[in-house]
Amino acid sequence: MTLTIGTVEMAHAAVLAPMSGVTDLPFRRAVRRAGGGLVVTEMIASAAILREVRSEMRKLRTEAVSEAPLSVQLAGWEPPVMAEAARIAAALGASFIDINMGCPAKKVTGKLSGSALMRDEHLAGAIMEAVVGAVDIPVTLKMRLGWDDDSLNADRFAVIAEEAGIQMLAVHGRTRCQMYNGAADWHRIADVVAATRLPVLANGDIRNLADVRAAMVESGASGVMIGRGAQGRPWLLAQAGDLLAGRAVRPEPDIAQRHLLMKLHLDDMLSHYGDNAMRLARKHIAWYANGLPGAARLRDIANNSTDATAVFAAVDSFFTALAACKYEGESEAA
Repeated sequence: MTLTIGTVEMAHAAVLAPMSGVTDLPFRRAVRRAGGGLVVTEMIASAAILREVRSEMRKLRTEAVSEAPLSVQLAGWEPPVMAEAARIAAALGASFIDINMGCPAKKVTGKLSGSALMRDEHLAGAIMEAVVGAVDIPVTLKMRLGWDDDSLNADRFAVIAEEAGIQMLAVHGRTRCQMYNGAADWHRIADVVAATRLPVLANGDIRNLADVRAAMVESGASGVMIGRGAQGRPWLLAQAGDLLAGRAVRPEPDIAQRHLLMKLHLDDMLSHYGDNAMRLARKHIAWYANGLPGAARLRDIANNSTDATAVFAAVDSFFTALAACKYEGESEAA
């Protein structure tokens, strides 16, 4: 199975979901380094781009060559502003523009952005048309099933999107009012698949390869979009891509490979964020170490230090101890 967006054929049908505070440049590089395909930036406020707000412009930092294909996700509620932000993102090297109509956060929906746009089909359509008309690269849309259980209108949004020139849809299998509670309803995504000729990605609660299989069967989607499942496991995107393409699925990285992937990710964070890097890296360190012996000790050091030398030493010690346990176990088995 391959994924085609407009006239662009992807090598993977598994796409990294945009996650605020997570899918920054270092994380996207980690996913690509592990073999992943299309990655999406954090949600970027379109109005802030036009004002050149520093925090939003940092999110827009890309490496056009090494990151390609890259999708830049924009949020906003004013069609002309969204259109101009899309032009800027395209000029900076984006391969795709993704429109956010799925974020459930109150600070976003309170400004009539994100999933709040699912309550205004006319405005949503105007935004789609404005962005599509502003750029020469494909435009995609991420949304939810609807605002609440009484307004499940994702299938109508799919029709509006197709008519506006959108090239792909990603659907999170929850309503806005569910936030991230309960289970994602992949069956409901099938209604969107039936309503459009566009490729549709199933999103929500896809944390492993068994979930990839189940989501595809239940939704009939063209591929998957993986978010939280990739936290601490950037290689999951490549494995899911293998599975969907009918290739042999690459194995989980061994201890030495995990160590290298984690260190390279932290190196990138240090280069990207400078003095603030180790504070921002704490969640990533916890995700990488989750479930492994000695994780609590590593988290304790990372959570109480902003000194990169100390944190890197703790990471090295953590993986050295893991490797010693592995080899000791193999020796005993022999």
